[in-house]
Amino acid sequence: MILKKAIFQTSIANPERLPRDGLPEIAVVGKSNVGKSSFINYLTGNSRLAKTSKEPGRTRLINFFICNDIFALVDLPGYGFARVSDAEKKRWASLIEGYFRLSMSLTHVFLLIDIRRDPSDDDKVMINYLYHYHIPFTLIITKSDKIGKTLRQRRAKEIANQLSLGVDNLVMVSSKEFIGREEVLNVIEGVLENAKAHQDGSNLS
Repeated sequence: MILKKAIFQTSIANPERLPRDGLPEIAVVGKSNVGKSSFINYLTGNSRLAKTSKEPGRTRLINFFICNDIFALVDLPGYGFARVSDAEKKRWASLIEGYFRLSMSLTHVFLLIDIRRDPSDDDKVMINYLYHYHIPFTLIITKSDKIGKTLRQRRAKEIANQLSLGVDNLVMVSSKEFIGREEVLNVIEGVLENAKAHQDGSNLS
């Protein structure tokens, strides 16, 4: 897949106001400071598309980015950031859950985990949530450049084992070393093909 165009569409603070344009949506989720915005910028080839920050918890809304005019990347608030109030944590959790519950166009989720960190309890809760509601997902291992090349595959296997996943359901990425972009775009291409086939089948029935 060649991603030629990506533009910001909208930010929302209320899941009741999700866009209803019918485009397939691929959500990006993970702990605060896992690199969601950097991942989106790397994937789209636009370093200014999603705002990045060294301060965790910057994404406090649901942000929509339209890609190639055919699908949307949806940047969800990060979870697990300790330095916010319990009320703020609950608001972010409500945004995430509200999106999953109310989106009519969600087709896939990219769950991001830092290669240097073991999966947190919040990560495991998220995966259990995706399994429970039958939401397809791919594990994205971020910041792969932060450890030596010889350790990367071992760390990826360790993370996959802790989450009871196969290594074929994860992609390692690094914007600094240009790792993983084509693999992720291939996943997106497959997701969109499946979504179109499903829609075509529904129209025939």
